[in-house]
Amino acid sequence: MAVLILSVMFSIWMRNEFRVEALAKEITRGSFWLSVVVLAVIYACVFTLSRTYQVLWEYASMRDACMVAVCAMSSSIAFALIRTALKFPYFAPSIYIMAVLLSGAGVVAVRMVLRTLRRKPWKGITPKSNRNNTMIIGAGDAANILIHEIKTSPAMEYYPVCILDDSPDKKRSTVYGVKVIGKCDKIEEVAEKYNIKTIIFAIPSATPARKGEILRRCSKTGCVVKTLPSIGQMIDKKMGLSNIRSINIEDLLGRPPIKIKLDSVMDYVSGKTVLVTGGGGSIGSELCRQIAEHSPHKLIIFDIYENNAYNIQNELLRTHPEVDVKVLIGSVRDSKRLESVFARYHPNIVYHAAAHKHVPLMEDNPNEAVKNNVFGTLKTVRAADKFGTERFVLISTDKAVNPTNIMGATKRICEMIVQTYNKHSDTEFVAVRFGNVLGSNGSVIPLFKDQIANGGPVTVTHKDIIRYFMTIPEAVSLVLQAGASAKGGEVFVLDMGEPVKIVDLAENIIRLSGYTPYKDIDIKFIGLRPGEKLYEELLMDEEGLEATANNLIHIGKPIDINEDDFFAGLEELSEIMYDDNADVRRVVKKIVKTYKEPGKDTPAVTFLKKEEEMVLESERVAVPVE
Repeated sequence: MAVLILSVMFSIWMRNEFRVEALAKEITRGSFWLSVVVLAVIYACVFTLSRTYQVLWEYASMRDACMVAVCAMSSSIAFALIRTALKFPYFAPSIYIMAVLLSGAGVVAVRMVLRTLRRKPWKGITPKSNRNNTMIIGAGDAANILIHEIKTSPAMEYYPVCILDDSPDKKRSTVYGVKVIGKCDKIEEVAEKYNIKTIIFAIPSATPARKGEILRRCSKTGCVVKTLPSIGQMIDKKMGLSNIRSINIEDLLGRPPIKIKLDSVMDYVSGKTVLVTGGGGSIGSELCRQIAEHSPHKLIIFDIYENNAYNIQNELLRTHPEVDVKVLIGSVRDSKRLESVFARYHPNIVYHAAAHKHVPLMEDNPNEAVKNNVFGTLKTVRAADKFGTERFVLISTDKAVNPTNIMGATKRICEMIVQTYNKHSDTEFVAVRFGNVLGSNGSVIPLFKDQIANGGPVTVTHKDIIRYFMTIPEAVSLVLQAGASAKGGEVFVLDMGEPVKIVDLAENIIRLSGYTPYKDIDIKFIGLRPGEKLYEELLMDEEGLEATANNLIHIGKPIDINEDDFFAGLEELSEIMYDDNADVRRVVKKIVKTYKEPGKDTPAVTFLKKEEEMVLESERVAVPVE
């Protein structure tokens, strides 16, 4: 109101050529104060109804300033209508018009001054000596917010030196005093010129391909590379410096995250009792997370490791309190425990993720691989069959294809078990086969990061070794969709995208950690481990492929299994698996005809050469490119 009164008084003073006596004469009139009171009431009503008083002007935008102008104009129109209707005396129209303009400008000006004072512009950025020279990639809204927070957060380690942006319109412009000096193709040159220590990627809207391209260029500078959250993450929570994170290797893959239609999964899972064996593991816990999002009647987490199961239980209680979550401790090797669980809860759907998955460890402990993988699966399958489970989904691996290690061979037997039981059961038994997942327990990325943290070297088994990679959420979402579309007896094969060379992966992780490969952190090639392949396959030649509605999910055609020989082999395995001196590999080979031990069944060098030839052929059919 003070701004309004001063605006009216100043307008009168201006109209009277800045004569004080004229102003004094005017404001002593009753009509002046009547007009001011009426105008003030109108202003108060209009500004209150428009909620302009509720705006936090420290974060105000041009839209808020325009709203003030609209309110001032609306107030003037309302005042004119009231004056005409009531016919009360008032000051000249020119005075009033000037007053409206001045009051609107005054309201905005007062708030902008307060906003500026709160931001303490005189403090500037903390001295450069206490911070790392930082390059910002992108000059949009995200960079604007980021640089402002750096400017107002003296404890932060970043000192913005320059900005790179591909938009020609932004060249030579500034963001809070930080200059845009060029395009993103100058990253390496600028990093060297300005002694950059940290690069922050601040283009949340960039496509995955463009982001991957820029980040790969950043990784070659030797700088520590960080990124702001994606748009989706910023929707969930306010963006701030606390959201700046280190680059993940997923950021470098340069492909969009895999999306699936959730309708089929919702219809499949909603209202059902779902059991996840190995529910505390990396794959099992993500299965539990995604299943919980689809409104199951009950979610049962079955695991031998109580700590993992306890952690996922607490997470789900926090994120999905509406879901009935039960955690049951037990082993898939224990038939009585399994039957007790199935008899009590009668799960409609079972996801069997419990397994030993570490290739080198299982090479040293083949009997344990047989006990847990083969007979753990067999006992769980029998329980599902006995108690009328509707669908059973086995989590398998690409290492089951032409296996060269005991882990892969046992997983192939697991696939054979579900395919065989599917022929004789009302339960629909299926398997889903995929490759390596980023960030899973025992994957190379955590290993590489630990080795880098300890000063190196980073160990890679072979310079030519490649693997297919997918994130855990992506793999699990495809597992759920495959399970939803299953009819029984299928082995689903997930399209893992383009293979990644492990040595390139190691070099990128070293660079993203702020080091130079082979200089700061060495990479040593230690040779293929027992049972390890240069190239993994997703499909055996005999299996062929069938398409599904999702071009990322394919069906391997079932291979005929001689059931008499198969069950005889299982019987023989069951008799010798508790004898550590017994040769379980010999019996496994009888069951899995394609199982070969490198260096024993074939010379190691010959194996590698044949493996290359075999994969080139299998790539043609194993991972179709749509």
